[in-house]
Amino acid sequence: MPERKVGVLGASSLVGGCLLAQLEEMEWSAIAFSREKRVAIQGGTVEWRQLPAPGMKSMEITCPISHWICVAPIWVLPDYFALIEASGARRLVALSSTSRFTKVGSGDTAENAVAAKLIESEARVQAWADDRGIEWVVLRPTLIYGLARDKNISEMARIICRFGFFPLLGSAQGLRQPIHAEDVAAACVAALRVPSAANRAYNISGGETLAYREMVSRVFTALGRPARLATVPLWAFRLAVAMLRYLPPYRHWSAAMAERMNRDLVFDHTDAACDLGFKPRGFALTAKDVPQ
Repeated sequence: MPERKVGVLGASSLVGGCLLAQLEEMEWSAIAFSREKRVAIQGGTVEWRQLPAPGMKSMEITCPISHWICVAPIWVLPDYFALIEASGARRLVALSSTSRFTKVGSGDTAENAVAAKLIESEARVQAWADDRGIEWVVLRPTLIYGLARDKNISEMARIICRFGFFPLLGSAQGLRQPIHAEDVAAACVAALRVPSAANRAYNISGGETLAYREMVSRVFTALGRPARLATVPLWAFRLAVAMLRYLPPYRHWSAAMAERMNRDLVFDHTDAACDLGFKPRGFALTAKDVPQ
C-alpha cells in the first residue's frame, strides 16, 4: 500500500484511539471519521472529520482514500458504503466479533439479536465489497480490554470497586482469551497491508487462555486488592440483574452473562498468526487498564 493514507471509521472508540496512535508512530496519515466533533492537532498525522448523522446528506471526499479500517460496530458500516465507494476504496478492514458465535442460541433475546446483526452485517459488507471490486478483511476479536475504556474488564473493576467483591456462578471455570485493544489495532493494520488476507475473515483471540475465575482474580490484583469471590446461585443472579437493569449502566446485563461463566469461549487464531503475523500478548493487566 504505497499511499500510507487510511480512512478510519469509529476513530474515537477504544480500538480507534490505539489504531490512530499506531498509524502515527508508523508515519501514516489517517483521516479519522467520528460522529463527535474533534479539534485537529496542528502538525499531527491525523485529520479529523465529523460524520453526518445517518439519513443526512453524505459528506464529500476531497482526496482519494484507497484503504479503510472500520472499528465502529460493523452494523453501522452500511450507512457509509457511499462515502467509502466515493473515496476510491480498494481495501476495507472491518471489525466484527466472536459474539456472532457465542451469543447464538442465548437465553437472552437481546443477545440473540446481537449475534444476528453481526452475521447479517458481515454478509452485507462482503457482498457489497465483492460487487464493487473492493477487497475486504473481517476481524472477529474475543473479549476486548485495555486502557480502562472497555466494557468488559473495566466493568468488572467498577463492580469490585463499588461492592468490594465479585459474584461468580458455580466454579466459573469457563475459558476466556481476553485481547488487548492495542493488539486488535495491530491486527487491523496488518490486515490492511497483507495481500493474501484479501476477502478473508479471521478470529483474533488473546495470547493466553485462562478460566473466568482466574481472569476476575487478576482484575483484583491490578486494582491492588485481595480477591474476594462470592459464589452466587443462578436464581440470585437473575434477581439481581432484574433489579440492576433499571439503572442505566446495567441495562445491557442479563442472566445469560452469568451462565456463560462456565462455558468455554475459545477461538483459534492460527490463521491470523500465519497470515497477519498476529502475536497477541498474554493477559497481563496493568493499573492503566482498569479504572481506579
